[in-house]
Amino acid sequence: MSKTKKIILSAMLLAVSIVLSRFVSIKTQLLVISLNFIPIMLSSIWLGPKYSTLIAALSDLIGAILFPFGSYFPGFTISAAITGLIYGLFLYKKSEKEMKDSEFIIRLIISSILALGVVGILLTSLWLNILYGSAYLVVVSSRVLTQVIMLPIQVVTIFVLEKALRPITNKYLF
Repeated sequence: MSKTKKIILSAMLLAVSIVLSRFVSIKTQLLVISLNFIPIMLSSIWLGPKYSTLIAALSDLIGAILFPFGSYFPGFTISAAITGLIYGLFLYKKSEKEMKDSEFIIRLIISSILALGVVGILLTSLWLNILYGSAYLVVVSSRVLTQVIMLPIQVVTIFVLEKALRPITNKYLF
């Protein structure tokens, strides 16, 4: 894929990510349920870890500046960047040949467990503890349930979406 296509696709995925995270999500002080994972994971699959890390971090930063939900805290941007990096390292198709579905599902499950577990539970709970002084273990225990619910949703959504978009991406991107 040419650098121009990568930049254009990155900009489109960044815009979709901002819209999904700021306007199509459920937000409380301790919990955010969003479809923001879709453009981040698709950028990981198509563009790799550098682009997905950058898109995830910029999505959080630009979204927090343009459409704030509380005060800006850089820890959440770090979490977003780490999430993009995890997905990019596991899901990127290094060559133009297709990855087997079974291999893709395994990578998808492992990356989702790491991202939801390490970032979604541990790091986000730490940031909420720092911001609001909430008891760390209480926040962790409340976040475990939402992350466990999000795991199959993410895996099924991305697998179905990537499989449906595969002919289009093979034709126009690669």
